[in-house]
Amino acid sequence: MANLYFRYAAMNAGKSGILLLAAHNYVERGMVPLLFTAEIDTRYGQGVITTRLGIQREANTFNASTVFDLDLIVKLAPNVACIFIDEAQFLSREQVLQLHHLVHVHGVPVICYGLRTDFRGEPFPGSTYLLALADEIEELPTICGCGGKARHNMRIDEHGKRVTEGKQIEIGGNDRYLAVCPKCWHLGVQTSRRPGKGLVAPEGR
Repeated sequence: MANLYFRYAAMNAGKSGILLLAAHNYVERGMVPLLFTAEIDTRYGQGVITTRLGIQREANTFNASTVFDLDLIVKLAPNVACIFIDEAQFLSREQVLQLHHLVHVHGVPVICYGLRTDFRGEPFPGSTYLLALADEIEELPTICGCGGKARHNMRIDEHGKRVTEGKQIEIGGNDRYLAVCPKCWHLGVQTSRRPGKGLVAPEGR
């Protein structure tokens, strides 16, 4: 029986790496995975899923006008065994419903990876409906600089100061975002644990 999966985490939890490994497992078994990533994310080029370790794989892109119906899937991969979606927070409500339909009417498993909330703690539309409709939900762990479990994404400016206002979507990497625990998110400063020195704030923050 096919399921819709949502695997979420803060930034830098290795979501893309886990996705690529899972997709490779299908390939090793002679099955066909179909990969998608958000068109808006061009940090490593368009239509490329890239890990922090440098591992890459080409992928189809989706945008606001993409319709995840059977016609699209058959056109791209007639013998698809599983659909993988990176940056799933950028899906719309309608697209999550379309994926849910593919899973439960046409029997195509779909595994989505993405963020749960933005830098303000507000949910993304795609994540909201994946949390509501996914058959299985899993949080992927990552670590804050203080050693706690990172659950939030903190946007920072060029001086390393926390940003609390602005557009929800602003693509960036480690120069713009930090994965932090709830305490560091509320304080607006990511602390770090240095041997023999306890918890201290990084320089410039």
